[in-house]
Amino acid sequence: MLVATVIGNVWATHKDPSLEGLRFLVVQPMDALGKGTAETIVAADPMGAGIGERVLVVFGRAARHVIGKGHDIGFQTAVCAIIDRMELSGSSYGPHEDQDGNS
Repeated sequence: MLVATVIGNVWATHKDPSLEGLRFLVVQPMDALGKGTAETIVAADPMGAGIGERVLVVFGRAARHVIGKGHDIGFQTAVCAIIDRMELSGSSYGPHEDQDGNS
C-alpha cells in the first residue's frame, strides 16, 4: 500500500472486457517526507477520487478485492481510500493544507 496524489485521468476506448466500467487515474506516490516522487502509476478508481486528492493505493489481490471483480480482472492496482487527513513526522495534511499544515 502507498500514499499518492492524483495528478491526472486516463481514458481508454479499447480495453480488456474485464476493465469495462472502471475509471482510471494517474497517481504520483509520496516519499517519506510527504513530497511527490518522479514515478507515476495508473490505478483503477472505484472510490471517485479527483485531481489533487491524496489517496491510498493497493496492489495485487487487495486491488482486485477493492475493484470488486475477483480474480477475473486484468488489473492489479486500485485506489482503496481518499485521505481526509494524515500526519507525517510532526507535519500534517488535510484537504485545504499543504504537507506543513499551511492553509
